[in-house]
Amino acid sequence: MTKTKVTAVFDIGKTNKKFFLFDKKYKEVFREYKRLPETTDEDGYPAEDLMALQNWMKSIFEAILEKDEYNVKAVNFSSYGASFVHLDHNGNVLTPLYNYTKSIEKSVSEEFYKKYGDELAIATQTASPQSGFLNSGMQLYWLKKTKPEIFSRIKYSLHLPQYLSYLFTGIPVSEFTSIGCHTNLWDYNKKDYHNWVYEENIDRILAPLVPTSASMNTSYKGKKLKIGVGIHDSSSALLPYILSKKKPFLLLSTGTWSIALNPFSKDAITEEDIKHNCLNYLRVDGKPVKASRFFMGNEYRLQVEKLGEYYKKEYGYHRNVKFDKDLYLKLIEKPSIYFKFEGISLQRKKINKTDLESFKTFEEAFHQLMIELMELQIQTIRKAIGNSEIKTIYIDGGFTDNDVFMKLMSHHFSEFKVLSTQSPLGSALGAAMVISNKKVKASFLKENYRMKKLVPLLLNIE
Repeated sequence: MTKTKVTAVFDIGKTNKKFFLFDKKYKEVFREYKRLPETTDEDGYPAEDLMALQNWMKSIFEAILEKDEYNVKAVNFSSYGASFVHLDHNGNVLTPLYNYTKSIEKSVSEEFYKKYGDELAIATQTASPQSGFLNSGMQLYWLKKTKPEIFSRIKYSLHLPQYLSYLFTGIPVSEFTSIGCHTNLWDYNKKDYHNWVYEENIDRILAPLVPTSASMNTSYKGKKLKIGVGIHDSSSALLPYILSKKKPFLLLSTGTWSIALNPFSKDAITEEDIKHNCLNYLRVDGKPVKASRFFMGNEYRLQVEKLGEYYKKEYGYHRNVKFDKDLYLKLIEKPSIYFKFEGISLQRKKINKTDLESFKTFEEAFHQLMIELMELQIQTIRKAIGNSEIKTIYIDGGFTDNDVFMKLMSHHFSEFKVLSTQSPLGSALGAAMVISNKKVKASFLKENYRMKKLVPLLLNIE
């Protein structure tokens, strides 16, 4: 029996942990999804259970190596960013994997800016809107100030994608896409770590910086393997588009975060951009990607749960709500804010509490929720596009299945060619592609993503 040569990819999200095998044409030949229960850190705050994650990864990988039908040649890792694993000199993990939604004590951040200068100026230099633990560099500063005895024992702090690679290689590295994603660490003008990183001697615990395409030839359980250094999931999701499309485009990657990614922007991030939650990511080649983001999927989940409770519908009911043109036209006749958003910091009119009494049905309230989220989505997309000559918008991720969201996108961006691209492989595919380093044809997206052009709505709005 001839074994299929495959590349293995672990794609670790906050909610779903995924494992894929791809053949040499990047066709998926195996997948497994897993949800792992969270644990808590020393403050009782939710945290990834690192031990459970490691055990699952090792067990599934070793089981695949035993199978007769696959010949694993390479493995790579895509995961969420803004999360550090701190190792001592013996490779032991020193702290919980702190959740990036955790906040930093005001006294710590005040001390930081008093020492290193204006918050907005540093945010602009590092292209990182200030967001507590989501700026992973600030986790290191926080650790140094609040837990100096633990900090003093750190040999290396690795971003999560690189820690996953380290589990299989024992070689600690840093790489561009993780270091460049809203970390407060990278000075985009200097193309080097920001001055504060050197002043605090943080650079000493950051492993050597290598290109995202780097890999290590090593042996795992007696099997020779090419092992990648890992990649930040947003940069990974963008990669198949960059490799197969030359004309400027914007990718709207939807999920827990809705992130508008513009890999063709030549504009430097301004203080005004930072105020509107714009940031830069780094491409695998170290070039900046202008992005804007908001916590749309997280907010959507919170609000939909409340709608279900109020209208006595089971969770999941919302997935079958279709766009209703008459309902939409009725709701926009008298635009107003009805939803109090809990996790979104973008500028909008504040209200004291959500008003659902104005809506007779779940469907009506759901349409209003999507209208209010779409207002913020429009702002963030326009900011990311800036002055770029973009005529095409690709939308991928969870919201491509949301009929109301997609119809509103086609309506509000009717001057663009808007395409939904459905690939459950998103960031996993990018991780496979970056390690194999093969050229791909322009038709790659059409062949591998279920692409669908959205038709603008015909709405008679006076």
